Amino acid sequence: MAWIERHWQSVTPVSALLYPVSLLYGAVAASRRATAVPLQRRVPVIVVGNVTVGGTGKTPLTLWLERTLRDRGFTPGIACSGYGGTSRTARPVSPGSDPAEFGDEAVLLANRAGCEVWAGADRVAAADGLLMRAECDVLLCDDGLQHHALPRDIEICVVDGARGIGNGWLLPAGPLREPVSRLASVDALVINGGGHPSLEHLPGNAARFSMTLEGREFRNLLNPDLVTGAESFRGKRIHALAGIGDPQRFFRHLQKMGLDFTAHAYPDHHPFTASDLDYPDAEAILMTEKDAVKCRRFATELHWELPVDAALDPALGEFVLRKLDSLKATTDEHR
Repeated sequence: MAWIERHWQSVTPVSALLYPVSLLYGAVAASRRATAVPLQRRVPVIVVGNVTVGGTGKTPLTLWLERTLRDRGFTPGIACSGYGGTSRTARPVSPGSDPAEFGDEAVLLANRAGCEVWAGADRVAAADGLLMRAECDVLLCDDGLQHHALPRDIEICVVDGARGIGNGWLLPAGPLREPVSRLASVDALVINGGGHPSLEHLPGNAARFSMTLEGREFRNLLNPDLVTGAESFRGKRIHALAGIGDPQRFFRHLQKMGLDFTAHAYPDHHPFTASDLDYPDAEAILMTEKDAVKCRRFATELHWELPVDAALDPALGEFVLRKLDSLKATTDEHR
């Protein structure tokens, strides 16, 4: 955990000192809330996001929604920002795209999703590009809650159940990107694990759903057909790395699998190089799926990724489908 994050979980002298700056942050953020720009082709838009900094499980949830919609006969598409990539132009992302150019999360989505994925700093342009060039009847936007220029019909906010909303203050005094009152306007809250006390009295009446992340088998980066369980690594000298929003979540997952390892936490979206993974005593190097897309180009037989999937209350799928049916009925009435 970065040192500042320790001061986000409660009111401390440091967070109190930063509180006036958080008021300025809030004013700037409010001024940037633009009126939504109409899409060139109208389809329902589902935005998945969060109100706190750091990883909460947005991408696994987006993939779960994509699979759920496909299973129900929809043809979804995914638009994302391509954060961390050098490309600013909205373009399609393929499984073989360079994460340095398109961003690690965009390439991960393209690897895992069974639909078109577009990335671009301008999410409206990414959405328009996808909708104009691909068959798509519902659009998913990964990490789009604060990007108000993108129109949306359903908002789903993911909250880290272990960390909650911390002290409830805006950046940099607290972990919030937007005021906690923003939660009163979302359609659904998805709580990823845990049960932080700050989640007991959140504003609004959004439907709540529980989520956990499940990952039991490791895949070799050099030989992707080679898959094994945690038992293959017990007794070995293991190094584990994570360059995600909350590295400790990955390390806790490995500990629950009964593994002993040396942990290496990196900043979110860290641009890994071969030297970052140079651990001379390592008999196995374990990493997240998101980090693996950046390490595959210099992988050896020692490198393993742990794919994870979101396990969700099926009621969320029914909730989303009811919302989509309601939107369709409203659209039909106005034709």
